Amino acid sequence: MDKFFKLKENGTSVSTEVVAGITTFFAMAYIIAVNPEVLSKTGMPWGAVFLATIIASIIGTLVMGLVANVPYALAPGMGLNAFFTFTVVKGLGFTWQETLSMVFICGLINIIITATKIRKLIIKSIPPMLQHAIGGGIGIFIAYVGLLNVGIIKFSPDKTAPALANPALTVFNTSTTVLFLIGLLLAIFFLVFKFKGRLSFINKGGFVIAIALTSIIGIPMGVTTMSSATNLGQSFSELPQTFLAIFTHAGFGSLFSDPAKLPIVIITIFAFSLSDTFDTIGTFVGTGRRSGIFSQADEEALENGSGFSSKMDKALFADATATSVGALIGTSNTTTYVESAAGIAAGGRTGLTSVVVSICFALSAFLAPVVSAIPSAATAPVLVLVGCMMMSSFREIKWDDITEAIPAFFTSVFMAFAYSISYGIAAGFLVYCLTMTFKRKAKEVNIVIWIVALLFVLDFVLQAVL
Repeated sequence: MDKFFKLKENGTSVSTEVVAGITTFFAMAYIIAVNPEVLSKTGMPWGAVFLATIIASIIGTLVMGLVANVPYALAPGMGLNAFFTFTVVKGLGFTWQETLSMVFICGLINIIITATKIRKLIIKSIPPMLQHAIGGGIGIFIAYVGLLNVGIIKFSPDKTAPALANPALTVFNTSTTVLFLIGLLLAIFFLVFKFKGRLSFINKGGFVIAIALTSIIGIPMGVTTMSSATNLGQSFSELPQTFLAIFTHAGFGSLFSDPAKLPIVIITIFAFSLSDTFDTIGTFVGTGRRSGIFSQADEEALENGSGFSSKMDKALFADATATSVGALIGTSNTTTYVESAAGIAAGGRTGLTSVVVSICFALSAFLAPVVSAIPSAATAPVLVLVGCMMMSSFREIKWDDITEAIPAFFTSVFMAFAYSISYGIAAGFLVYCLTMTFKRKAKEVNIVIWIVALLFVLDFVLQAVL
């Protein structure tokens, strides 16, 4: 095992990787219950999506761990499943079978741009300042996700406000918010306090212990419940309805039957692909370089090597294939999860972490009531603290240089404000191009950055028109 995953070379151990894998799984386990809830609104059977979510996560994460040997986990993306349901199916009027077909094509496109090094060209073109801004911005995004998951930040409807709602801090008068505060206290304690002697092993699993203790405390408070129990047999009986549904007449046969719909089909696939690609790039750049998972040697291999010679090459390929695999089974875009940062913060450095996550997903199919009982109030504190730790990337930015500060600011804050890593990157790229142009240094901007920025502008224009 040490030889296969190169544990000593990466400064880690089996116990550390196991703890990191469990930490990552707990941080993202909510998707097991949430994804079926979101996609079932399109008419997809809940049980089938439940199993498709688990199977796609297992396959994608295993490929990431065994092929790329990096500690990232994959699952159907939250923003992308919402786009699938509320924009494409409910907004544009496509059926879920047609939309799955578009997701499959998106995956093929991602495989092609990975194999042809387009993704690598994009990563290499990002200036160091924006790389650090992406890393810190993901920290803000993760913390914001944690706060929203438990309602610490609330939005009160207001028809007179431009956004039709006013953000505010919640009143701490519910069991969920109180449990979150207890969990936050426990998570900070286990992160800061260093146990010695025989209890030193606790230092490696602080986040997992905090999640477990918070979940247990939530039982008498009525927050941790088994009310969302799932009948596994029923789920298996429903799976054939989504498995390979894209190859039926309702899938590809229907998607391309109306030539008048072809432009909107192309635009939708483009939107899926753009968001998926930059969510992944942002996650890798924001977490991998800061933690040393992608070393200088890996970056040189990425730039100069041929084929899939570096860990980044293999990780990008694993992510690209996962989306098409997920569509075959019956779920929206399967992508690298930013919550992987929780496991990385717990010490995960190799693919063994990913293998552990895959095992946890497999077990969750049989332990669904237990896994789904872990409340957001127990995992949110971990996400908030991981976000805090990732914001250390901001120290590498020259904030006293306004030409660096402006693009870095837009990159980082828009990830949270727009609730999207890809839109944060879009804001950063666009403002960076403008800043360098006004500074009369437009020629110094990599041509890839200009092309990507224009693609984002096209995406925004098409969304506005349609």
